Formats: sequence, C-alpha cells, structure tokens
Amino acid sequence: LIVDDPDAPSGDFVHWVVWNLDPKTSAMETGEVPKGASEGHTSLNRSGWVAPCPPSGVHRFNFKLYALDTILSLPQTADKTMLLQAMGEHIVEQVTLTGLYGK
Repeated sequence: LIVDDPDAPSGDFVHWVVWNLDPKTSAMETGEVPKGASEGHTSLNRSGWVAPCPPSGVHRFNFKLYALDTILSLPQTADKTMLLQAMGEHIVEQVTLTGLYGK
C-alpha cells in the first residue's frame, strides 16, 4: 500500500508505505499496522501515517494497493522508491483509489 499526494508543493509527498499485508485484510484501524505487515518511511523520513494537510487548494490523495506474488524483505527504513523497486516484476494486480481533500 502506498499513499501519496502528487499535488504537494514540493512534488509527490508520501503519506504512508506498508507492505506484506495479508490478502485477507479487510480493514485497517487508524494508526495500526496489521499483524505480519511492515511500514516504511514517508516523506518525513519516518514510519507511520502522515495525515493530509494541504497548504492550499484541493489535493489528490492516491491510495495504491498492489497484489504481489511474493513476500518482500525490506528494511524498516525503506521508502516508496525502494518499495517500488522491490515489487518490480512481482506485481500481479494493482488498484488506485483517489480521494480529494482541502482545507
């Protein structure tokens, strides 16, 4: 799972990266990473969910979910770029849900 804001003033802002989610996961509570999953670094160079807070206007927030044919072995410091590289040829399906948010 990658959550990002492509409309951020500095370019793509990563709000959350989580991998190795169990395919049977049907819900995720705020602030909780499901058992067996791992989360990496956001654009703030730390793990954890970064809530939307666009400085102006309405921004798109993309929730990108990927189905993979493997379990990934990444350090907890992995970021979006590292995650995308590791997923590489292992992506079976993907879907994006885009939400809009503004102050």
